Amino acid sequence: MDEKFCKFCGAKIPMDAVMCTSCGRQVEELKSSASAQPNIVINNSNNNINGGIMAGGRIKNKWVALLLCFFLGGLGAHRFYEGKIGTGILWLCTLGLFGVGWVIDFFILLFKPNPYYV
Repeated sequence: MDEKFCKFCGAKIPMDAVMCTSCGRQVEELKSSASAQPNIVINNSNNNINGGIMAGGRIKNKWVALLLCFFLGGLGAHRFYEGKIGTGILWLCTLGLFGVGWVIDFFILLFKPNPYYV
């Protein structure tokens, strides 16, 4: 049996060994049948066409909603504008949740991006 020495730890290993059985390091290059580089195909085609509308979202103008909230917020006009009929009726019946919800909605609308999606 032919043997050779590991160039890292000096242990005796078989002549055809690629990895040292003592230290576990690679002592020779792996022999491959094809010495050429592997054929790698990268297909990064993106065919998305975004129409500016999120899934199920309706685009709204921040400034229209903010003005409606400022002048008619107690009546829930900004809520009706956004299509939130249930909370619009609640705002209408309670005068904007007794004024607290009206003020909160004003600041929420103030810091939203223009346009925003509902």
